[in-house]
Amino acid sequence: MKQIVSISLGSSKDDYDFEGEYIEKDFRIRRFGTDGSMVRAMDLIVEWSEKADAIGIGGLKYPYLDKSKKGVKKLIDIFKIFDDDISRLLSFKAQLKIPITTGTTIANVADEWAIRHLQFEMGNYFTNARVVFISGIYHYHMAHVLSDFTENLKFCDPIFDGGISKILNSLKELDIYEKGFHDTLQLMPLKFIANNFNPLKNINMNYLKDAVKDAFIVVIPPNDFNNYIDMFDLNELKGKTVITSNAYDDRINMLKEKGVDIIIDTAPKVLDNVVGFNVLEALIHTVLEKKDGDLTNEDLLELISIRGRSPRPSVVYPSGTPKRVNRFAFVIHPLSQEQFKLDKNVRRLSKIPGIMDTVEKVVAYSPPWIYSKVTGIKSPKGVETEGWLITLGGTPKQMLTHSPEFTYKRLLQAAALAKKLGAQIMGLGAFTKVVGDAGITVAKKAELPITTGNSYSASGALWAAADAVRKMGLIETEEGKKINAKAMVFGASGAIGSVCCRLLAMAFSEIYLCGRNPIKLLALKDSILKETPGAVLHILVNPDKHLSDMDVIVTATSGMGKKVLDIMKVKPGCVITDVARPLDLSPEQVAMRPDVLVIESGEIELPGNPEFQNIGLPPKVAYACLAETIVLALEGKFEVFTIGRDIEWEKVKAIYKMGLKHGMKLAAISGVNGVFTDEDIARVRYLALEARKNQNKQ
Repeated sequence: MKQIVSISLGSSKDDYDFEGEYIEKDFRIRRFGTDGSMVRAMDLIVEWSEKADAIGIGGLKYPYLDKSKKGVKKLIDIFKIFDDDISRLLSFKAQLKIPITTGTTIANVADEWAIRHLQFEMGNYFTNARVVFISGIYHYHMAHVLSDFTENLKFCDPIFDGGISKILNSLKELDIYEKGFHDTLQLMPLKFIANNFNPLKNINMNYLKDAVKDAFIVVIPPNDFNNYIDMFDLNELKGKTVITSNAYDDRINMLKEKGVDIIIDTAPKVLDNVVGFNVLEALIHTVLEKKDGDLTNEDLLELISIRGRSPRPSVVYPSGTPKRVNRFAFVIHPLSQEQFKLDKNVRRLSKIPGIMDTVEKVVAYSPPWIYSKVTGIKSPKGVETEGWLITLGGTPKQMLTHSPEFTYKRLLQAAALAKKLGAQIMGLGAFTKVVGDAGITVAKKAELPITTGNSYSASGALWAAADAVRKMGLIETEEGKKINAKAMVFGASGAIGSVCCRLLAMAFSEIYLCGRNPIKLLALKDSILKETPGAVLHILVNPDKHLSDMDVIVTATSGMGKKVLDIMKVKPGCVITDVARPLDLSPEQVAMRPDVLVIESGEIELPGNPEFQNIGLPPKVAYACLAETIVLALEGKFEVFTIGRDIEWEKVKAIYKMGLKHGMKLAAISGVNGVFTDEDIARVRYLALEARKNQNKQ
């Protein structure tokens, strides 16, 4: 039976002694903790060098320091950091015939595999994540791997190494620190002063707690794990993901009590018992009969393939339920000067004649800022999302007075802010999604995926139209059958218009396609008939004479405020859905026909218990373009989805299905004056019936 011994500077309370089998060989594995005594550790190395087949050294604060291509420092160099009196070890080391390892090689392989495997397996899990390392030096290799997926890395090394109140804010800063300051701090008494001078100690602790609280993921060294965890409580660790190795049951219970959602243990599980990297590497040395220092990454891969196992990390959910929180950002902006007055300071200034014009112009130049944090959104599928509403200062009027590049610049600033916050996708709202090339330039230059939300806006508007038709009750509907009514689409050959035609053809008995190019309309008609055989479709270039027969009208033109239809010719009780941006129908035109229901959009009720600052809608309700961004975040679909003026029919269907999957519901029907109540719709219905009676009398 092979003998593996782990000699650790850690606590002797964690000692173990067990037997097992690995690669058809029997082993006895023992751990001896020395409670921090280097002398005792060297005595044990001497004692077991004649009896063990391999020795693992554990509990070292920095098991590897040299990150150069030449590999890690030798064991003797490592011991120099902790004890100058190593003459016995130095004289004895050359005589040792068995491998002595700290687990560096397998730790590097396992850490990298864990990150890359989970990034793929869990769908962009680390993308733009805010990660804080208790020790960047200890997890140096992991930090470099994570930097492939996120730049939001922070390191607490200066506090723990030298008692310096400083958090390193990038991998570049860590590199500079490791090369120029780390070794020097080991020789200075700053840490002693910091730990014994309460004001400085408190400052350092506040820095640590703020860094952990701000992070999504906390990386904790396995050595001295309990002391690290004791520094934090629910306020800092609740909802976090913790990455470590050697996640013993007691450690899992500690993290559960601290409110941690996910624990990632990077150590591969090749034994039934949880053991350190130094033990695993000593075991592998023995199995492969390798000499000290000869173990390579290829050896590890060979051993894994022999075993027929994958070095997958262990993912533990302390609550017993898998949890995933994705992140988004969404850009909003004030629609008018009136919205500036919601700020009490601006409201005071507004009494000065002409001041609001100046305020509107000045704020348009301001950098983007966070309007509200969004929390509490939870899909029935279990996944959650949180995000940020980021606002630009420019009103539509100001955006139109500047070149598109003016707005592009601020949208790219918003994207940079969103990335720093940890967002994995960003949506454009209101006028920002139509200015210039409708998001194409921003999507090309932004460092995270962009969507305008127009796919769900089109879907939501027609969803609202169908619901409005049902609530108006002027058309008989039968479940499972098409609505026996006529629907007309203005701008039918356009991006949004063509999508509306396809959707309406599935639901209404007759569809009238209106546009300026009859050839495009014919091509659209043919493609719709392939998707919906038997649909009754009409092509119109001059639709005015048919307006009075329409039960539903959809306007989806790019008229930019030009008159599209004469609302006075529309049938009483007609439901008009205006999905054009800017709107085809002005508030003044809508006011001329109180017997017609003009819908601007369909708002979406979000799943879970969402909380965010008021955006002019009822609680839990979001605009469809915002809802699209949220749906994509819940789905983990972090990619450019809807941009430009050409909306893809397949994406409209896809986002609608994804929305239903994640619990999205039609919440409200909105018009130019806001959300329609049931009383508002009942009033339109009453006026429509009265108008029809008067028409019949005539």
